[in-house]
Order: sequence, then structure tokens, then C-alpha cells
Amino acid sequence: MSETIETVIERRTQPRHRVLKGGRLSFHDGGGVDCTVRNLSPTGAGVDVDNPAGLPESFTLLIESEHLLRHCHAVWHNDRRIGIAFD
Repeated sequence: MSETIETVIERRTQPRHRVLKGGRLSFHDGGGVDCTVRNLSPTGAGVDVDNPAGLPESFTLLIESEHLLRHCHAVWHNDRRIGIAFD
């Protein structure tokens, strides 16, 4: 039986802390989508959206409960999760 082992390389400069907060990704054209923030650090976040297809190259993350507003861009995505880095 052959077994594949995948090595995950951590590229984040700051550790992320698990959270569960409502947020919004706002686009420069005035549009946007609601998201759920799953983890957060001073340099980025992991968010869930209904459909990451069609997201612009850069956008703004707004978390009203934290009074947080950060310009950012997507670094990776799969299914519904997006890894974003703050600009």
C-alpha cells in the first residue's frame, strides 16, 4: 500500500488566531460580498465566502465588530475559503 505524505510549508509571517466574525469584502466598483472571518493576524486573514469566483484582484475587508478596515488581496483560495494578505 502506497501512502502519500504532503508537507505543508508555513509561509505566514505572523501566526493567525482562530475567530468567528461576520465581515464584508468590499470592491472598488462599489460591489461586495459578505464573508465569515475564520482566522486573523496583523498581516492577513482566512475568510469563507459563498463563491470566490469572480473576486477582483484587490478589495477591502471590513469587520464592523472590530472596527477593522484593511485593504487586501487574495493569496490563495479553495472551494469557499480565501487566504488574504493585508496590503
